[in-house]
Amino acid sequence: MPRTILTDEYWSKLIRLMLRTGRVYDKPEHRNTLEGILYRMRVGCPWRDVPDAFGHWSAIYRRFNLWSKKGILMQLFVELRQLADLEWEFIDGSIVKAHQHATGAC
Repeated sequence: MPRTILTDEYWSKLIRLMLRTGRVYDKPEHRNTLEGILYRMRVGCPWRDVPDAFGHWSAIYRRFNLWSKKGILMQLFVELRQLADLEWEFIDGSIVKAHQHATGAC
């Protein structure tokens, strides 16, 4: 089984947000589907390479497309953004390359 992201606590919050849209039903396979989507986004692999532990890749891909077209994922991200705790927010600029003229040299 690949490493997963969603704890039971996170999943209970996410499924409540998803059910509130009125376009998602509470099905047991939704957790694995969302884990598969998050795995693919985190790793950057092709859909066909998503591990079978999350379900068949084509089912995960179809659900991703469906939720994207219906705006469910966007609505979920908007709601999660509003719940973010921004007290400790860090932006790391150490990997951003500056142009040679940005140093002030003439």
